[in-house]
Amino acid sequence: MRITSKGQVTIPAEIREKAGLLPHTDVDFEFDGRHVRIVRAAHQKDEGRGARLVAHLRRHGGDVRMTTDEIMALTRGDE
Repeated sequence: MRITSKGQVTIPAEIREKAGLLPHTDVDFEFDGRHVRIVRAAHQKDEGRGARLVAHLRRHGGDVRMTTDEIMALTRGDE
């Protein structure tokens, strides 16, 4: 296995599964002067895809000043 020019390496699927390293899992690297170890971060920086989606909607949906009926009329093509 080689490290790419960007410093990336692929963790084999079998190891990811055994370690429970799912996509978007935060990890830390530990170096003892000789060996590098990848470990799951003590705390996750966010709560996953759902939390990111809700945060995005909160940032970008607060300026809409339409009623639900007005929004539904737009989606239906009512005039």
